Amino acid sequence: MKHFAAAGLAFAWLAAVAIPCFGDGPPPAQRVYTTQRIEGAPPKLDGVLDDACWQHVEWATDFVQFEPAEGQPPTEQTAFKILYDDRALYLAYRAYEKDPHAIANLLARRDRFPGDWIEINIDSYFDHRTAFSFTSSVSGARGDEFVSKDGDNWDGNWDPIWELRTQVDEQGWTAEVRIPFTQLRFASKAEQTWGIQVTRRIFRKEERSLWQPMTKSASGWVSRFGELRGIKGVRPQRQVELLPYTVGRRESFERVAGNPFLDGRDSDASVGLDGKIGVSSDATLDLTVNPDFGQVEADPSEVNLTAFETRFAEKRPFFIEGNDILDFQLAPSIAGGGFTADNLFYSRRIGRRPRFSPDLAAGESSDVPNASSILGAAKLTGKSTHGLSVGVLESVTAEEHARVSGPSSGRKETVEPYTNFFVGRLSQDFDSGNRRAGVMFTALQRKIEDPQLDFLHRSAYAGGVDVLHQWHDKAWYVAGTGAFSNVNGDREALLLTQRSSARYYQRPDNNHESVDSTRTSLAGHAGSLRLGKSGGKHWQFESGAAWRSPGFEINDVGFLRRTDEVNQFSWVGYSIRNPVGIFRRMGINGNQWVNWDFGGQRLSESYNTNFNANFKNNWQCGAGVTRTSENISNNALRGGPSSRRPGDWESQFWVNSDHRRRVGVDFGANFDDGDDASSRYRNGWVSVSYRPSNAVQISLNPDVTRFNDQIQYVDRVTSPAGDRFVLAALDQKTTSLTFRLDYTVRPNLTLQYYGSPFVSAGSYTQFKRVTAPRADRYEDRFHTFAGNEIAAAGSTYTVDEDANGSTDYAVDNPNFNVRDFNSNLVLRWEFQPGSTAFLVWSQARSDFVPTGTFSLHNDVRGLFDVHPHDVFLLKISKWFSL
Repeated sequence: MKHFAAAGLAFAWLAAVAIPCFGDGPPPAQRVYTTQRIEGAPPKLDGVLDDACWQHVEWATDFVQFEPAEGQPPTEQTAFKILYDDRALYLAYRAYEKDPHAIANLLARRDRFPGDWIEINIDSYFDHRTAFSFTSSVSGARGDEFVSKDGDNWDGNWDPIWELRTQVDEQGWTAEVRIPFTQLRFASKAEQTWGIQVTRRIFRKEERSLWQPMTKSASGWVSRFGELRGIKGVRPQRQVELLPYTVGRRESFERVAGNPFLDGRDSDASVGLDGKIGVSSDATLDLTVNPDFGQVEADPSEVNLTAFETRFAEKRPFFIEGNDILDFQLAPSIAGGGFTADNLFYSRRIGRRPRFSPDLAAGESSDVPNASSILGAAKLTGKSTHGLSVGVLESVTAEEHARVSGPSSGRKETVEPYTNFFVGRLSQDFDSGNRRAGVMFTALQRKIEDPQLDFLHRSAYAGGVDVLHQWHDKAWYVAGTGAFSNVNGDREALLLTQRSSARYYQRPDNNHESVDSTRTSLAGHAGSLRLGKSGGKHWQFESGAAWRSPGFEINDVGFLRRTDEVNQFSWVGYSIRNPVGIFRRMGINGNQWVNWDFGGQRLSESYNTNFNANFKNNWQCGAGVTRTSENISNNALRGGPSSRRPGDWESQFWVNSDHRRRVGVDFGANFDDGDDASSRYRNGWVSVSYRPSNAVQISLNPDVTRFNDQIQYVDRVTSPAGDRFVLAALDQKTTSLTFRLDYTVRPNLTLQYYGSPFVSAGSYTQFKRVTAPRADRYEDRFHTFAGNEIAAAGSTYTVDEDANGSTDYAVDNPNFNVRDFNSNLVLRWEFQPGSTAFLVWSQARSDFVPTGTFSLHNDVRGLFDVHPHDVFLLKISKWFSL
């Protein structure tokens, strides 16, 4: 492994010095297209460009290749026209093709961008940073995205109302598009000037050509657009869109005798409302009342044996769309690192599962809600003509109660209080987006009236500032963030905060912080500073530092894993973006990270090198290796003393086949070997995709993992001799299989299936207690119990440290077999523009047994022997534009 790492580093260095670095040429000249107002009838949208109005404007053509060979003539030429009236923008596309039979006419649901397509990006704000993207596939499938951060962020969850019709003829294919002005945002001016870019994809060659030529070495995307001129006398139209919906739900689950809440069946019906209101030409108010997310796919299964929360992706449409403006990473970094996930706003805090469960007496049963009900939410987003971006989110979740039933009587207990969430964000662009400054503020208020909820913060506030300065045609940048937090509550809540896995104030060797049981508030700060070069023909780099003080706490509204850290990081990359030899493009990168705590203790240091390549046959591959030296962990013993941990070598590789083919196969593996034989990790995965027809896509993704850890944390127990930290050797085997089927009957009628069985078993042996956690020699850090010191006793292990026949303490048997299966089948029909019907069947199975013995046959059989929880749902929403 060490020889492999050395070879990788040597290869990266040789490639960097052997390949000549050519200077950049002058930027391409900016193009301008001048449109005209339609006098008379607008074009009939049928994809045939025979309407008289199209004769009043010229074709824009002379597209230039961008991928794979920048600046070269495209294989096939493209042309477009643009017209407008008082209500909409109209586009005509002509995609020339010598062999129309070669056109990839693939069907897919919205935002999948199948086959051949043409896309227009419209910077109607004309801020050189944001754009509205509309993609027209030859099959009639539509794609749309909101582009922000000058092309660094593309939000496919934005779903405007627009129309598309296409035709294939002897010259290639054509399309007509109508985009209502209500779906765009622009200033109130006598004459508009917008940025535009038109891109064409030729699927069979994986070729992309642009109307406005660009260089790959230049930073930015929107800031490089051409211009659309000639739109006169058009005023922003106030948008009022209402989407009321009704939902009927029927559930079937296992009946449990004696439990009145688990009688095997449940059903309900509800109504709700989504809305979108154009408050002004620059701002839009999105709102939802009693939202339903029944059609959203379930989270993937996992077994989390760490002390830290897993961050799951947001899947609820209301919170995803337009969320880029509310994004505030504390320490964004190209180099990566666990600290880059920390964010002032994590939308899944809203509507989370209640965190209190009633204590039950013998014979009692409880019914605890799976989620906190969102009574309502509103989100105001927009951008002024002067470059001021605004984002405000307000949401209220209900007080939730658990119903408890027992032999004598029933009762209700509050498990989650009324909670108000507020998120506000302002960001100002300067100098055509070359400079930016922003602020953000979040606030949470809980109405806690029940003593059992005193473990929750009553209020939590956080805020931050971020700045960016770019120069030398946006090739160089310096960026920084700064943030503060303050949480308040009863002593119980603050004691839990101090002792939580994010900070562990109680560590006996924590010399710079300590637990204060009288605290009713806690404050902290965080931030980062980065310097980088993102433009240039071959070389890019970034270096910086980040910190989070011990008292920093944002997990009521945001996401944070660890505090009490200072991180230094660097990244350097060398890339070849145009075809050379067998490559379409390739890149080689190097990274390094060093971490300290606020007491000055150096915690860890890591180094990485990796490469990726895209070949001319459109196959791709990549590999990397990371070395982490022996390190100090302040959290491995979960509130115990800091401990010395062995270093490790981590490596991975992946190969992707050409996904233009009917059958695609991707595969890869990850390896990790700890020093002193302390751990061993092996993971392999395969992804097989099959397209039996232009309307059907099938994928199968098996994944297998084997993990051995000689020092896996088990428990902290109290013995006559004091606290004991018990570790063990863990042998964990995990396998999962994800199956997906997408059938597109037509672009507005789709059927999707998702199913994922998951099995993981962990067996614990060689139990040991920590003796000298920071000893120089690995084997001196713990004592492994001999046969006469530990014995299995039912569901526990008893420990007799001095082997005198008397039990000193016991630990629960940690062995596990986790079995999960989640699936859903969704029929989606957009029966009118913006109006949709969902028919959903979802099924969940879950089982746990404490054996620790992995048997794929027995575990899968046991999983499907479990009674399923089935949900059948019908949801109908109707779009109204006022």
